[in-house]
Amino acid sequence: MDPIPLPSPIHYEVPLRLLEQQASFAVAHHPTQRQMMYELIATLRKAMSQQKRLEESCSRDGLVFDHRWGIDGASFGLSSISTDQQTSAPPT
Repeated sequence: MDPIPLPSPIHYEVPLRLLEQQASFAVAHHPTQRQMMYELIATLRKAMSQQKRLEESCSRDGLVFDHRWGIDGASFGLSSISTDQQTSAPPT
């Protein structure tokens, strides 16, 4: 079976940092937009958490997943059966 393609965690981390550290200050005095911003941040955090649970489930069941940088198939380089089994360093 081919690895299950999943977004690289950076696809969640960068937007979250942008929203939390910069955008939230821009809407600080606009209650409606501030609330929408908090909902967006919560949604991204939930998506990141759900992906983590999916990865853990795949690892428990021996399914391989692969973090991808984009839809063109560019891989992060760490296919995983489980994080416990990643003992060697990636090639340089």
